[in-house]
Amino acid sequence: MDQIVNKLTLPTLDEYAEFYAGYIQRSQARGDVLAALPQQIDEIKSALGSLSDEQALFRNAPKEWSIKEVMGHLNDVERVFSYRLLRVSRNDATPLPGFEQDDYVREAGFDSYPLKELIQEFEHLRRANILAINNMSDESTRRVGTASGYPVSARALIYMLVGHVDHHMESLNEKYLPNIE
Repeated sequence: MDQIVNKLTLPTLDEYAEFYAGYIQRSQARGDVLAALPQQIDEIKSALGSLSDEQALFRNAPKEWSIKEVMGHLNDVERVFSYRLLRVSRNDATPLPGFEQDDYVREAGFDSYPLKELIQEFEHLRRANILAINNMSDESTRRVGTASGYPVSARALIYMLVGHVDHHMESLNEKYLPNIE
């Protein structure tokens, strides 16, 4: 077994579907993607932790998700991407299906969840992912599988975990939080 990963190199374009390029670019802009993983826990707590449950029901437009729904979506995707990461890093070549995020959010009923629990759930999911990633070998991070009909490497999935959160945090910080009373 080769060395445990302590620095992750940028995935190449053939390691992920084009529609994930934005997530990869966002995480690349952070520099050290491994350092960004725990930083995002604190960033979410700082941005959302003081909101009341009533404030977290805010939507920036009628058909948009509420803040609670965005947070629930982050948790769903953390689970989906981490499951893909587990399978790909373990050299499981079984193609993995996609998922419909709007259906997941609609069916979950996140608006009835306490915001603090949604944030806590993210922290637990992310900390579990950090432990798993910290124990992956460099070789396992370079493995490639198939998800949603496209090739994806384990290291691309790690970058996608970070980029996905950054994508939604940017939206929350620009479109939601400035409009909450």
